[in-house]
Amino acid sequence: MALRAALFDLDGTVVENASDWPRIKAELGTEGKPILTYLQGLAEPERSRKWAILERHEAEQTARSTLRPGMDGLLAFLRENKVGTALVTNNSERNVRLLTARFRLSFDVMLSRASGLWKPSGAPLREALRRLGAGPEESCVVGDTRFDVLAAREAGIPRVFLLDASAAGAGESGVEVVADAASLRERLKTLLAER
Repeated sequence: MALRAALFDLDGTVVENASDWPRIKAELGTEGKPILTYLQGLAEPERSRKWAILERHEAEQTARSTLRPGMDGLLAFLRENKVGTALVTNNSERNVRLLTARFRLSFDVMLSRASGLWKPSGAPLREALRRLGAGPEESCVVGDTRFDVLAAREAGIPRVFLLDASAAGAGESGVEVVADAASLRERLKTLLAER
């Protein structure tokens, strides 16, 4: 596989943080729907009130976030090997800017939910590939949840690396679990050698 693009999730992947998403979904009353889909379907003033709840939780999570060990080196390795990088997240544009500035991270493309595209749809990944000028077959997704796997599948990206062995989808075809950023770097080094 020629590797020309690597698409990264933010929370739980590039940065480490912990939020109790089941508790947050219960507080919002999402009725089992993905949070962003649920919020978009609400009428005002309930929509604004519940967006404020989500944004409060996200701000707390952003404040507690730490850079995943080895991630800066992995991104530098990809740049050195002329692999385009994209950050594709359901987080807010504000939090994306705060975290990338705090950890001095640089991506060729950054898409937050402000784009109007969010996972588990493959649309934000397809948009990132379009901006990078890369095809799905020459790309990979790096994430930590089932949403990353679903989005990759819908976008036609055959290779997914998960940094969480407990994530749903970890045993699926084309999905590899890697222990950490250093292990992922070694795995990508192997793929780059196949170019």
